[in-house]
Amino acid sequence: MPQEISVHSLLPNPEHLLALAPEELGGVVLEVLNSLQGEHSGQLHRSNFTSGGQPMAYPQEHREKIGKALTEAWVWLEREGFIAPRPGETADWVFVTRRGKEVGNRDGLRVYRSGDLLPRHLLHPVIATKVWATFIRGAYDTAVFEAFKEVEVAVRTKGNYPQTLIGVDLMRKAFHPSDGRLTIQGDPPGERQAIMDLFAGAIGSYKNPNSHRHVIIEADEAVEMIILASHLLKIVDSRTPIQTTQSPQP
Repeated sequence: MPQEISVHSLLPNPEHLLALAPEELGGVVLEVLNSLQGEHSGQLHRSNFTSGGQPMAYPQEHREKIGKALTEAWVWLEREGFIAPRPGETADWVFVTRRGKEVGNRDGLRVYRSGDLLPRHLLHPVIATKVWATFIRGAYDTAVFEAFKEVEVAVRTKGNYPQTLIGVDLMRKAFHPSDGRLTIQGDPPGERQAIMDLFAGAIGSYKNPNSHRHVIIEADEAVEMIILASHLLKIVDSRTPIQTTQSPQP
């Protein structure tokens, strides 16, 4: 059986606890609730947990504020579906839901929340398939690299270019304003130039650095980059390549 824990055992410093946002403290509360067994199942009651139980381990002067902070976290967990009212019981009695048990603890909740940052329904299907699992594991640099690699592969395939043509050079060739195979010649010259610069700049800025060195990327930055890669891939999908008799070289 897992060992029971308390909020105090995870956050012994009251100032650290009070500095957490409800969703951050919610991970701590969920971890404690998932550890409760038998005789301590009475803590699965909001009042018992937030006033009579967990705050009592802290100095008197902090207990009221800690009780309020724990209540905020408890309500957030209810709203997100990690805990739910216990069927047939009076108000404030809850059980940990299937989602709550699956997430389990602070680390699991952190991963769960990072997945919410990336709007999968807005992503190109190829991008979603390739990067989703990598992103929610927290490997943001790898997720960004994979997203822009898919853009590069799609441009090369659709333009029928050789494998030896890569990166920025490939983008400038495929979307060259005058003779790029993926350029829409009917567009104004300025727009043709802008599309070439957009693809070349994106690959040069977001794929190439990740190819050569470790790049530290935060979750919100990675989301923005992946959405851009998805948009570029949708543009590639929309293009009809200029017909050519030249075969790609290996």
